[in-house]
Amino acid sequence: MSLKQKIIDAKVQALQDTGVQESIDTGPGTYIEREAQYIAEAVLETLTEANFTITQLKAPVILESMKTPEQPVNIELETLLGEYQPVLKLLKKLGDPLGLGALIDKLEGEIEKAILPLLEGGAKLAKLDLGKDDGGLESTGYVYIGEDPDSQAAFDVEDEDGQREFTTVKLLHEDADELM
Repeated sequence: MSLKQKIIDAKVQALQDTGVQESIDTGPGTYIEREAQYIAEAVLETLTEANFTITQLKAPVILESMKTPEQPVNIELETLLGEYQPVLKLLKKLGDPLGLGALIDKLEGEIEKAILPLLEGGAKLAKLDLGKDDGGLESTGYVYIGEDPDSQAAFDVEDEDGQREFTTVKLLHEDADELM
C-alpha cells in the first residue's frame, strides 16, 4: 500500500473516530486525496534529506595492494652453522681421544662469536610490492559495524538476502528530530 493511501486511510479513520457518520469521499481531486498527496510528498522529501546511520554492517574487504619496507630477520645459530655443525661434531669426536677436544671447542666458540651479530636482524627480508592485478596478492578481510562476526565465515553478503541480513541502516531519532 502506498504512503499516500495510508495517509488517506488514516484521515478516514480519524474522521470516523470523531463521530463522522456519512460516507467520506476520497476519490481523485477531493480535499482528502490532495492533502494526502501533499503530505506524502513532504514526508518523502524530508526522508531524502535525512542522514541515515549504518547501525550494522558486515562486509568483506579485498586488499588490492600491499607494500612493506625491508624487514630485519632473526636467524637461528644452527642455520648459520649449517653444514659445518656436523663437521665440528665429527672433529670433536675424532679430536677428543687425541686431546684436541678443547681446541675444537674453542674453534666452535670463535665461529659462534663471529656469527652471533648475525642472529638478531642479521639478514633482511626483501621489501614487498604486491598487487591484486599482478597475481601476487590474494588477501581478504572484513569490516563491521555492530557486533564483530569473528570471521568472514560468519556472514555472506553475496546476494540480497545476505545484504539484508548483515546490513542495517536506520534513521536515528536524534537525526529525525533535526528534520522536524
